[in-house]
Amino acid sequence: MDATAINESRQARSAASITLENVGKTYPDGTVAVGDFGLEVGAGELAVLIGPSGCGKSTILRMINRLIEPTGGRILIDGQNILERDPVELRRHIGYVIQNVGLFPHQNIRTNVGTVPRLLGWDRARIATRSDELLELVGLDPARFAKRYPHELSGGQRQRVGVARALAADPLVLLMDEPFSAVDPIARGRLQEEFLRLQATVRKTIVLVTHDIDEAVRLGDRIAVLAEGGKLLQYAPPADLLSRPVSDTVADFVGADRGIRRLAVTPARAAARPLNGDQPTADRPTVDVSGTLYDALAVMLAAGAPEVLVLEDGRPVGVIPRTAVFGVPDPV
Repeated sequence: MDATAINESRQARSAASITLENVGKTYPDGTVAVGDFGLEVGAGELAVLIGPSGCGKSTILRMINRLIEPTGGRILIDGQNILERDPVELRRHIGYVIQNVGLFPHQNIRTNVGTVPRLLGWDRARIATRSDELLELVGLDPARFAKRYPHELSGGQRQRVGVARALAADPLVLLMDEPFSAVDPIARGRLQEEFLRLQATVRKTIVLVTHDIDEAVRLGDRIAVLAEGGKLLQYAPPADLLSRPVSDTVADFVGADRGIRRLAVTPARAAARPLNGDQPTADRPTVDVSGTLYDALAVMLAAGAPEVLVLEDGRPVGVIPRTAVFGVPDPV
């Protein structure tokens, strides 16, 4: 695919599918880092890779942008085998965010954000405009932060700059290797919330590596649980993974409290039962349709009620009984 075709393709959409087919990585000494791994990530989806240390999560991520070359299988982005593309050109069209950010300490924030557009030959005015636009998008006022240097920012702020830099050339794919693990728990929660807001806006295809199951459940559209050697144990939406682990190994990994986690990722809409026409709706506890089963349970406990009404735009659209909270849900 030539540069013109790439640019036309990129202008037509904001995300691309990723397909890994029988991908493997074996090192010269015989060590199998990843063996026969397969995964499909739809355009605009956020897939999380999670598993114990040494299971090949980061290796898979680095094979997608060819920082590590696979020894077997195919990796397709938007249907094209990445091994048929120049690796340098490929990386310039894939956003990459790492744990320690990797900002250039001698460059100010605006210059850091514009790194890839500069390599792609954008003019200065366009780079500056794009950099400031992205700083605003990640919650950093350009008037305050554009001319600062990395050492003048907090860890959370530097991580936001790293995300802005990864998005600067409007890539179809974003790879993130434990992007929030280096910041304190309070800042991490805020960054995750900000990141969810950002993804709702930009809708990139994202593959994110983490060792934190709570982060995986909070962020992922689907979660891939890996075992040593890059073996895929289960790939499912968070609610499905937590309510239906396919093996004891997966159940142990996601934790004994997976039922509580499930409540926080099961939408109230999916759990609502139809309203009986004879049921009164006045003076009953309510939860908004945008909430979760966790929210519904909190309302039930606070009101001492056996069920809650589900409201959409202020109108009752269903009811969630306690049996829906404690039962195993249907897949959503």
